[in-house]
Amino acid sequence: MLYRERGDLTEHPLEGGDVTEGLVRIGETVRRPSAVTSEPVRRLLEGLAELGFAGAPRHLGVDAADRHVLDFVSGEVATRPWPAWLGDEDRLASVARLVRAYDDAALEIGLPEWSSAMLRDDPPGTPPTIAGEPQFIGHVDITPENVVFRDDAAFSLIDFDLARPATRAEEVVNMLLWWAPWVPVEDREYMVEGVDPFHRAGVIVDAYGLSDAERASLVPLSRNLADRSWHLMKHRAETLGGGWARMWGEGVGDRILRRQRWLAQNEAALREAVR
Repeated sequence: MLYRERGDLTEHPLEGGDVTEGLVRIGETVRRPSAVTSEPVRRLLEGLAELGFAGAPRHLGVDAADRHVLDFVSGEVATRPWPAWLGDEDRLASVARLVRAYDDAALEIGLPEWSSAMLRDDPPGTPPTIAGEPQFIGHVDITPENVVFRDDAAFSLIDFDLARPATRAEEVVNMLLWWAPWVPVEDREYMVEGVDPFHRAGVIVDAYGLSDAERASLVPLSRNLADRSWHLMKHRAETLGGGWARMWGEGVGDRILRRQRWLAQNEAALREAVR
């Protein structure tokens, strides 16, 4: 559907993400360049809107430049350098509740045939995933830059470029990585250097709500994700370039290796934190 333009069409570049280029705001809309996953993301956002889920932007159409038009979700977003409020535990719990609400809505949409377009083959040498059969289309990129806050609580998820069929445990593992955070101290942003990643993991898991079996899977799955992500990031840097290549050049591969070691060294304490 061609989006019907109105008002001031001045473009304002949006920054803060790591890999999406050409993102702009025009009035109360965001324009995203077309990509391989644009069509399934459109279907996902339309499905969420039909369900009445308010925690994601609405898809409004495609503009004359073949960019996908979304409504602009106003509020606080953590652009770099990240703000001090990322360490707030009430905000942390609200993120987990928002992701749970999204996952519950996504579960109603299920895994339609079109969701297979969100999957990519693993590059050679990548360890196989241990996540099990996907349950719904997960967001699985729940970085601080991809959560909009209002009144000190998580209000909306944005940037569904990496959405794909996933499990509840995979969504929680992604939150643990970014929000606990499950990384060594030297790789944490300064405003969360002194937080307790074990305690915060418990806050996330309790606020989201998981079965005992899912809780038991979180640490092995986190280690598996770290093992897989080194190969995936390297492959994306080599084949997609852009922001992926920039992150690889800035040392993300070495940070992943340090995360692998940290997860292994702290496995027992991490299991206790989320049981």
